[in-house]
Formats: sequence, C-alpha cells, structure tokens
Amino acid sequence: MSAVRRLEELSSFPARAEWQDTILKGDCVAALERLPEKSADLIFADPPYNLQLDGTLHRPDQSLVDAVDDAWDQFESFAAYDAFTRAWLLAARRVLKPNGTIWVIGSYHNIFRVGAIMQDLGFWILNDIVWRKTNPMPNFRGRRFQNAHETMIWASRDQDARGYTFNYEALKAANDDVQMRSDWLFPICTGKERLKNAEGGKAHPTQKPEALLARVILSSSKPGDVIVDPFFGSGTTGAVAKRLGRHFVGIERDADYIDTARERIDAVEPLEEESLALMTGKRAEPRVAFASLIDTGLVKPGTQLFDRKKRWAAHVRADGSIAIGHEAGSIHRLGARVQGLDACNGWTFWHFEEQGALRPIDDLRQVARQSMQAAGA
Repeated sequence: MSAVRRLEELSSFPARAEWQDTILKGDCVAALERLPEKSADLIFADPPYNLQLDGTLHRPDQSLVDAVDDAWDQFESFAAYDAFTRAWLLAARRVLKPNGTIWVIGSYHNIFRVGAIMQDLGFWILNDIVWRKTNPMPNFRGRRFQNAHETMIWASRDQDARGYTFNYEALKAANDDVQMRSDWLFPICTGKERLKNAEGGKAHPTQKPEALLARVILSSSKPGDVIVDPFFGSGTTGAVAKRLGRHFVGIERDADYIDTARERIDAVEPLEEESLALMTGKRAEPRVAFASLIDTGLVKPGTQLFDRKKRWAAHVRADGSIAIGHEAGSIHRLGARVQGLDACNGWTFWHFEEQGALRPIDDLRQVARQSMQAAGA
C-alpha cells in the first residue's frame, strides 16, 4: 500500500492523522479551504510564474528549447494572474499558524506582483532570498542578461508575529560558523535527480532541487512540523519533508504529477531521530529566573555566593535577591555594583561552593532548563 494516501474523495478531515502526509487532488484554493484553520507550521509555494513566452525559442544550432508552455502557467492577463494569486494567498493565510511562515518562489515575471499582494494581505516580509544557479540556461537570443537566479520571499503571517521558527544557530554552524547569507548557490535540477516520464522527457518542467528545499525546511521548521505545498508538482517538498522528519500536505491537480510524487515519496527513507536534532543557541532556551532556583530547591536561602576569586561573598535571600551587608539586589545588579560596572552577567559572575570547588550558578540554571524541557515547558 502507498505510504501517501489519496484523499480527494473526502470533503472534511475527521482527525489530524487523516490529513497529514497526503496529496490532495484538485484546485489549490478549494483544497486549502478543506484543511483545518491554523494547521500549517510552514508553507512552501511554487506557483505558476506566468512566463509570458513569446513564441518558440531555439538554440543557436536551431534545436528547440524545452520551455515551460503548459496550460497551468498561462493567464489571459495580469489582472487574471493577480486575482488567482490573491485567492490562493488568502486561503494559505487561513491555514498558516500565527507563528508560521510562508515561502514563495518566483522569477522576475511574477515575484514582484506576488510580493505586493502579500503585503496588501497583511503578510510581513522577513527576507527575500536569491537562489543563484550554478548552471543557468543561457540567453540564446543575446538581447538580455543571462537569467541566473530566482527569488524567494520568506514572510510571517503578519507584522506582529512572534515565535516563528528560524534555526539561526544551525544555519551558522552549517556555514562554517558564519551567519547564513540571503544569496544561496545551488545547481538547477539535473542528472539523476531530474525525474523522467515514460517517454524519457522531464516528468515536470520546473522541478526544484532537493538541496534548495532542504535549506528552506531546515531553516524555518522543526522535526514534526506540518509543511503545506499548494503547488506540489513532482513532490520535492514532500520527499524532503519526509526525509527530514516533517509532515507534509501536497496539493496538485494533475494526476500524472501526483503519481510521480507518490512513487518518489514512497521511496524516501526518513533520517534517524538523532540526525534530526537541531542546534540551538542561548536565545532558544527557556528563560530561567534566579528565584526559580530557590523555588525548586536547587539553591537554599542563606546559601553563600562568591565571585571566582572570592573577593566578595553574598548570601541568598528567600525573595530571590542576594545581599552583602546592607547592599541588596538581583544577581546582576549586585554583581555590577561591587565591581563598579554598569552591567554584569550574574549567572557567570557568582559561584557556589561544592565539595571545596567553586562552580558558576549558571550550572544550576542549566539543570533547571533541562527539567523544564523534560516537563514540556
């Protein structure tokens, strides 16, 4: 039995498990409206580009260029394309969680119109990402620059969105400890990765490379998240999502593309859980107040705290402050005051004594964090 279920017969979804990891056949707007509200952690959309091709295109040797001329990419006017874009973006916004984000990829033919409509609908643009192609198609007519990139818009649901996923530390670590830039270098989909149909031609004319989708998914989602792709095509989003331990929902109206995507996704083996762990920094860790160490018994009132060289000794009070004589304050403020500084990180400045050795109270904060995470806080 296929691991990807066909749900085009259903008009509603009785349980969460019934609509995850599925390909829905039909119009993207109608299918999005069938999904539960605020159910998607991430949306990746590769909509029609409305390429506005003018006749056939030949190489210098007069061979025909296999350009995108499918009916799904053709619109009678810019107004028609804008109406289509507005409709699917509205449907996508309903499905997106308040802290979810959306990626939309396009070319100069459509991405500026898409971006303007997104802003009109309330989406808040976080970045535009340039996918720079290592092997772009030449400009055969020689009347324009070689079109060597596509643009992706990354946006939150609205301006006030908080808590959206951005795996900054993981991206930085993968980029030789340098902040990840907004220009990404990947080849277009070629070779063994390019899916073929029964006649040996391209199974889908605009198949995206898996490396591109992996960067998108790894940057802005977590294992177990739900990723929706309203223009599923050959199923790149679903294949990469499954491999990276995410759930997916694909929407596609072409039966041949659905069959291709299903076969492709069924062959994917998910990575082991230990390979999917995300690297996080201090910002992603739950906040721990010093008073919570007292509440949980990790620190008792009356405990003596010292700086690393034992120049100062403070005692812990029941209310979470610390004091030296008549001087009292937070671990940060009192630490700054005794040193004559404007600021101090009290977690690393103050130490407790254990078996004759001094340890920073930050060690106790880590113990508290681990307890909070284990309890699902």
